[in-house]
Amino acid sequence: MTSAKRNVFVFVGLILAIIVGIIIYLWIGNPADMTVDEVSGTDPVIAPAEMETFPTLKLLEPSGWADAETPVAAEGLKVSRFADGLTHPRSMLTLPNGDVLVAETNSQQRPADSLKGKVMNFFMEKVGAGVKSPDRIKLLRDADKDGVAEQAGVLVEGLTSPFGMVWTEGTLYVANTDSLVSFPYEPGQTKIDAAPTKLMDLPGGENHWARNLVLSPDGERIYVSVGSASNIGEKGMDLEEGRAAIHEFNIASGTSRIYGEGLRNPTGLAFHPQSGELWTTVNERDMLGGDGPPDYLTNVPIGVNYGWPWIYWRFEYDPRVEAPMPQYLQEYVRWPEYALGAHVAPLGLKFAEGSALPARFASGAFVARHGSWNRKPAAGYDVVFVGFDERGNPLDELPKPVLTGFMDAGGDEAHGRPTMLEWDQTGALLVSDDTGGIIWRVTGS
Repeated sequence: MTSAKRNVFVFVGLILAIIVGIIIYLWIGNPADMTVDEVSGTDPVIAPAEMETFPTLKLLEPSGWADAETPVAAEGLKVSRFADGLTHPRSMLTLPNGDVLVAETNSQQRPADSLKGKVMNFFMEKVGAGVKSPDRIKLLRDADKDGVAEQAGVLVEGLTSPFGMVWTEGTLYVANTDSLVSFPYEPGQTKIDAAPTKLMDLPGGENHWARNLVLSPDGERIYVSVGSASNIGEKGMDLEEGRAAIHEFNIASGTSRIYGEGLRNPTGLAFHPQSGELWTTVNERDMLGGDGPPDYLTNVPIGVNYGWPWIYWRFEYDPRVEAPMPQYLQEYVRWPEYALGAHVAPLGLKFAEGSALPARFASGAFVARHGSWNRKPAAGYDVVFVGFDERGNPLDELPKPVLTGFMDAGGDEAHGRPTMLEWDQTGALLVSDDTGGIIWRVTGS
């Protein structure tokens, strides 16, 4: 054999060895060393960063729910189906007349003209999130208040990945992935034929497509969550303009401003019923190991900055970020209030205001943990309750399970994924299950 041929064989062998090594790593990954509880609460363990060249993957394939199957409700609670047969249901809004609006939605089609695009599409298909976005809002009606929606129909369609919804004074506001729009609407109507009015542009495209909404307690302002376009700004910070932030829209003036920022992917939005503070759930960055950083629940004072992409959990610096950090940031970064575990992907958020659930759930926040792909073993796939004290702060205790059983016992498949939360007209907790196509209803037993 000539030296040239030998070199070719050596080169090919090296490439094959690298490929095999990558496949083995992706199969085994970098499993978490800590439990979810250890990286949860008001004083979580902040694990040392383990920078990953390739992500640790745990993709739970959807197995669906048999006719008689339900998630597992905590003691003193029961769960039933409010509606099923939906296509990727996400956010919900209960109207004053008791009708429930549900956004059937997903990200817009991702381009598959690159290796990354093909890989991302494969991942999304694998976990049941590859559904083409229906781009519509359904109306569910439970006229007899028996806990089952006996009427379902399309309220409005032709939207662009709609997510957040609020209603006030004859107007329905909807957050598309790239704009805040409004429709004239009165509760009781079962169809909207009017064209949408655009109120403000929102940065769209790239990662984190969902734009949630919440109405201020006085009904004068709307808050809009906008997630980052990337993991840690690796696509350039110009692309992150107006992202990783919560925007405030003034209904009367039509003006807007950044209300809080440095929040990688804030999704759940809710006002604390006593303190009047705005709170959010945040999905933190990936590929620093299975134990961190923790996703979190926190308040959002005006002008706050939680540090993304340079800083997490107040004093932890991400060495991977190439963009220069603003000089003022180190002094002004705020500590999150409550850790929800690493890579649990918290989305839905509702405070226990006027609920019909047992007394132990009377003061605090319900959080839907959607589950992530960047932790082994998988975590989340549940609904939990975080207790609050009389001053409006999270208690120094771990989240309490409310709804579990979305993941199978082996942790390899998922019946569904809890996504967003809402109260129905009776005070029962509604939980959207996007891959299951179901709205679950949780009540006292």
